Parts: sequence; C-alpha cells; structure tokens
Amino acid sequence: MDAGARTGSAPAAAGREHGREPGPELGQEYDATPYLPARGGLKNLERAASGCRGCPLFRDATQTVFGSGPAGARLMLVGEQPGDQEDLRGEPFVGPAGRLLHKALDEAGLADEGAYLTNVVKHFKFALAPRGKRRIHKAPSLREMTACRPWLLEELRLVDPEVLVVLGGTAGKALLGSSFRVGERRGVLLPMPAPPGGEPGPPAGQLLATVHPSAVLRSEDREGAFAGLVADLSVAAAALGLPGPKPSE
Repeated sequence: MDAGARTGSAPAAAGREHGREPGPELGQEYDATPYLPARGGLKNLERAASGCRGCPLFRDATQTVFGSGPAGARLMLVGEQPGDQEDLRGEPFVGPAGRLLHKALDEAGLADEGAYLTNVVKHFKFALAPRGKRRIHKAPSLREMTACRPWLLEELRLVDPEVLVVLGGTAGKALLGSSFRVGERRGVLLPMPAPPGGEPGPPAGQLLATVHPSAVLRSEDREGAFAGLVADLSVAAAALGLPGPKPSE
C-alpha cells in the first residue's frame, strides 16, 4: 500500500472534526494553530497532531511523526523533518541519520539523559525518483515550516528543557529567523530566543546549534564531521552538569 492510500480517509475526517467540508482546499491555510488542543500534555498534543491538516504535506505522507521522549526531559533536540524510515515507522530519528545521532549522543555522554527528540516539520516531504518507488527527501519551504511551528512551540512549552539542541539550518531558522547560519553559531550556548513572527516565546533555558547528522553522513570527511558533532553535543552535556565524552578505549 502506498503512502497516499494509507492516509486516504483521514483528510475528510479531519475536515469534519474542525467544521470544514473536505475538499481540495484542505491544507491550504498553512497554519497548524486551529488543530492544537486547548489543554492537555504531550500525549494529547500528539493525538491532535495526528489529525493536522495545516499544510499540504499531510496528503502524501504516511502519517504524522511527532516528537518522542519524556515530558520532563532536560535535553531536547530539534531536527528538520522526518525521513523515509521515520515516516513509515511513525518515530523520529530512526533512520541512518538518527542512528548516527544516537551514537554521537552516546559518545558525548548523553545517552542516559533521556532526551526529547522532534522535528520542526511533522510530515515527510519527498519527491519520487524518476525510476522506481524510492522517495527522495525534499527540504520543507519557509511557509511549511511556519505552518508547523505551533506544534514545536507547544512541545517546547510542555517539555521545558534546560538545553535545546538545534540540528541544522532548517531547525535554526524556524526558531532564530531566516538569517540563521549554523556555521556562525555552532557549539556555543545561547539564551533561548523568542521565536520570529511574534508568537509567545519558548521557556527559559539555553540553546546550542550544531549540524544535522545527515550532513555528517554526506561529508567527505565523515570522521572529522562526526567528531565535530560530538564536540558540540559535549557542550550540552557540560551545561547539564554531566561528565561529558567517554574516554577513548
């Protein structure tokens, strides 16, 4: 069964639940705000997000991929969007980039911290390969990121992390504005900023920017890029009062 077939009846149901008749315009509002629940914790937020039709990305994705981790996590990591394996399994960071991230967290001394993992955009955006059925990742647009940002801001409010790690440029732009560049701020602890657009700001805490693990996988010097990711995450470990990187054996 393809991705479109798996979600075939959901748009109509979502439209009825929110007082709309289903139709081709569903998803054109580019705003997830009407789908947010009025109250409740992360589980209630996740249930509501499963019916989000705030932008057109829901049409082709298999399912919403919400955040994962404890509500009281001291460490929160935010990436760009779910990939192919995440879309199929419904969990964030379970593909190749996710496995590399977990390895980096382990080496930085954060494996036992119980981090909350999520993405700026909750649906997989892709294009089909010219031949075959392989789905090729496409970066979300600014409009799509803006539409989905209410979910992220609610996650931030409910998790209330001490340290937020921003993985890559897309996540950084979603929280720090379109001028954000990873290379200019990576590995440095910053105060948690108010998000662009005038929304209510996230909770107090510190923010650390680093590269997305997928950039490490694409790097010609993968070993060096991975060491840089571990070094950045070690700054987060130190901010949380943890011992830091494991000693080399």
